[in-house]
Amino acid sequence: MKTITSITEMQREAERLRAEGLRIGFVPTMGSLHEGHLDLLRLSRRHADVVVMSVFVNPTQFGAGEDFTLYPRNPERDARLAEDAGCDILFSPDADEVYPPGASTWVQVEGPDAILEGTFRPTHFRGVTTVVTMLFHMVKPHHAVFGQKDAQQALIIRRMVRDLHMDIELLVAPTRRDPDGLAMSSRNTYLSESARAEALAISRSLRLAQRYVVDGGRDAQALLRMVSDELTRTGALIPDYVALVDTDTLEAIERIGTTPVLLAIAARVGKTRLIDNTILRAETIES
Repeated sequence: MKTITSITEMQREAERLRAEGLRIGFVPTMGSLHEGHLDLLRLSRRHADVVVMSVFVNPTQFGAGEDFTLYPRNPERDARLAEDAGCDILFSPDADEVYPPGASTWVQVEGPDAILEGTFRPTHFRGVTTVVTMLFHMVKPHHAVFGQKDAQQALIIRRMVRDLHMDIELLVAPTRRDPDGLAMSSRNTYLSESARAEALAISRSLRLAQRYVVDGGRDAQALLRMVSDELTRTGALIPDYVALVDTDTLEAIERIGTTPVLLAIAARVGKTRLIDNTILRAETIES
């Protein structure tokens, strides 16, 4: 595995690979890798000749009072895991090079960035779409892989790619869960044993929603009440939102049919904020 820290070197390497006719796959991450990240890498591996994984904790997607300085970082472990999973190039640019002095350009997808996560983190997606655009210019991939756990992010990036006519294919990998059902997240390292036990109400409520639909339930408000009741049953978990929305527009829906809908949850356990989701439809269930 090759490690690259210079943006110019990454661009030259990408140009060389493309000139050789090789297909470049790209997995953008903020590090603190877990099996969910490695699933993205493995999916990319199946569709690419060369896989690039970036590790960059992007300061512009953290709002005031969020955990940028505390965000878990373990570059040596990340490098080892990435190489073992088949990464060809680990790209770790420096923040001062990514955002040089005087940088003032933003990429923003208006509309879907202002609801759900955007309501609670109003500058978050602007930071995500800006850095992803820059990383696309640096890595020059043929495809990029994102995770279903960050469903709103994947939708917004897909919209950005469409609107800006980017010649990049987007792949979305299923959410990887621990054996107890908790969706894998770098922020899970913040959870104490007791907080983790409380956090399991999130995945448990998603399973209840799936069962509701399998058993014939179709009313969105009834489903949302059931999920909210499960989340707040012990009082230890505080939801930011519980929403049932269209998977393309993120508009709220009133009834579950054969068209896929997204059940999205964000909740706080102590100081740790977690998100999760599942896709529901009347005929089949996906998680």
